[in-house]
Amino acid sequence: MEITQSERRDSAERTRATLERLAAERDMWVSTAHPEHGPHQVPLWFLWDGRAVWVCTAETSVTVRNVRAEPRVRLALPDTADVVTLAGRAECFASRDVPEEAAEAFTDKFGWDPRAETKPHVHVRVTPSTVRAWHGEPELRGRVIMRDGAWLGGAPETT
Repeated sequence: MEITQSERRDSAERTRATLERLAAERDMWVSTAHPEHGPHQVPLWFLWDGRAVWVCTAETSVTVRNVRAEPRVRLALPDTADVVTLAGRAECFASRDVPEEAAEAFTDKFGWDPRAETKPHVHVRVTPSTVRAWHGEPELRGRVIMRDGAWLGGAPETT
């Protein structure tokens, strides 16, 4: 992807663009770590529900093992020219415990219901505490658009 924007966006514009991408994109890098086994990174489908990111993976996955041992995670959209990263805490939900609204939204987005799989899957909710977004070098300064779970410059409008 070629960077075409050379002017710096303000925090409100970055937040708006970030929320649009979180609503529209499909894949996200999920980085976890285990105190004894070290870091692990994997791309997963994701759903943004307006407050948190939801991913789903097999109950026996390294991602689930790591989250259960250390719930602090980092997430990143795959575009390195228009960067969005999130840091937050993850929580695992077995199929029987996942909130119906989140499970249905995930199924609607991807056409796949992990709850119907023969091998157990786990929905993982990541509530971000920090979000960074920048589009090229002009935006490196001020790239934090959420800190301590609060959008800087006030909460964005939701539709």
